[in-house]
Amino acid sequence: MQNGLITDATLVSNYIKGDEGALETLIIRHKQKIYSFIYSKVYDRDVAEDIFQDTFIKVIRTLKRGSYNEEGKFLPWVMRISHNLVIDFFRKNNRMPKFDNSGDFNIFSVLSDTSLNAEKSIIKEQVESDIRRLVDELPEDQKEVLLMRIYNDMSFKEISHKTGVSINTALGRMRYALINLRKIIDKHNIVLTN
Repeated sequence: MQNGLITDATLVSNYIKGDEGALETLIIRHKQKIYSFIYSKVYDRDVAEDIFQDTFIKVIRTLKRGSYNEEGKFLPWVMRISHNLVIDFFRKNNRMPKFDNSGDFNIFSVLSDTSLNAEKSIIKEQVESDIRRLVDELPEDQKEVLLMRIYNDMSFKEISHKTGVSINTALGRMRYALINLRKIIDKHNIVLTN
């Protein structure tokens, strides 16, 4: 069987069972996408390479611990790890990354102002962790589309292909995800503007 035909889920499972080569296949398969995402936030090849390495150190630790449970969702999971490490990098350097979401999801624009004083930074970190919790409250199918769109910057065509639903269904799930997020935000009385 050629590597291209083995699913991520099978490779993950093979790696957990002791097949070291399976992880290498996963890294080669997804390196371009993950590295490009990191580089698009940090604009520095050395830093991007470091964060990429750290991402896979975290991936390996999680898999070795047996605490991986993202059935069949390997890439979005790894992208989330790399996204969090990018945020950590900016926090350490007292800068916030630019997350451009082409108007689809403006809540994240509250995270992009780089000239914040300490108090606003704390508020912003709170908002960011609130948003992450809110996204976790969404139904699984809506959350999946939202994460693919925002964290992985995938087109609806790619999302449709990956999830096996029509583009219209993927668009619908995104729309409902945003509507539901708004409801959850209202329910929690979270204020997202300064």
